[in-house]
Amino acid sequence: MSTETTPTAALSAVGVSIWLDDLSRERINSGGIQTLIAERNVVGITTNPTIFAAALAKGEAYDAQVAELAAAGKTVTEAVFEITTDDVAAASDIFRPVFDSTAGFDGRVSIEVEPGFAHDAAATIAQAKDLWAKVNRPNAMIKIPATVEGLEAITATIGAGISVNVTLIFSLERYRAVINAYLTGLEQAKAAGIDLSTIHSVASFFVSRVDSEINNRLDAVGTDEATALKSKAGVANAQLAYEVFEQAYTTERAAGLLAAGANKQRPLWASTGVKDPSLPDTLYVTELAVADVVNTMPEKTLEATFDHGVIEGDRVTGSYAAANAVLDAIAAQGISYDDVTALLEKEGVEKFIVSWNELLDTVSAALEAAK
Repeated sequence: MSTETTPTAALSAVGVSIWLDDLSRERINSGGIQTLIAERNVVGITTNPTIFAAALAKGEAYDAQVAELAAAGKTVTEAVFEITTDDVAAASDIFRPVFDSTAGFDGRVSIEVEPGFAHDAAATIAQAKDLWAKVNRPNAMIKIPATVEGLEAITATIGAGISVNVTLIFSLERYRAVINAYLTGLEQAKAAGIDLSTIHSVASFFVSRVDSEINNRLDAVGTDEATALKSKAGVANAQLAYEVFEQAYTTERAAGLLAAGANKQRPLWASTGVKDPSLPDTLYVTELAVADVVNTMPEKTLEATFDHGVIEGDRVTGSYAAANAVLDAIAAQGISYDDVTALLEKEGVEKFIVSWNELLDTVSAALEAAK
């Protein structure tokens, strides 16, 4: 199968930027990233505390750096900062040709602020600036969660000219607030004389987690009507997010910023690994194919897409009435959309904090062993 005719090439041709949701020192050193760029149409990478915790737990590739950091007397927090930013800088260098050839839209590598800062705007802003300065690559992106406090941090970080990947978005209402935070940040950057064309952002809308939670609630209802609605909410929610995206940039406010050189904040489909084994393993890729989006995939989903994904073009534009009908039918079963999305945000932050603590524990043990 030539790279011109693969499903991942077809997905790219629709206008989807394929990013890998994984990073490790081993992947950097092995040349594996270059292979994915060449053969799987991968044009970016996202990371999170869970990914780094897994990489550090099994990676001999970090031993030499850990020994150096231990000898230098670094604390565990300092060591994690050094290790993760080194990985992101190295990956950014690998993706630099993609960044250059796409005028900054792709070739991006994301690194997340500490999840414990999710409800502390000032700490998030400070660390976003520290991470940006340390990685020191124009194609880095700083991940900031879309909590209420995160909105303030998104505005300030964009306003400082730093590219941002907004993460943990579940509800359409919060997504609208994220877009407003982005536009406000652009206005601040413009007032400060920053070149708006250098600022890029994506808004990460989580998909499979919405299905998992709503499916559990539909199972509890137990009716035939409820069962028939299973595994439809995640795609419908994302489709409606795309409608919000389309509408957001038709306003006079947005048009003025775009005319001044600003970029649209693209939707990013996250949590696209299928958790229900009865579903097609490419569901959240094929059903959400549309122009001007990013799909960040775990490697298993990427390989499934490459192997047998059936890309049927744009599956999102024009789906909005049907998507609204799905969410209305779920609400009619007594399931609260607002309750689900609030719970998922809370759980998302908590899960990343657990992973962050695992990362600290792993590095702490490694530092001790290296002394």
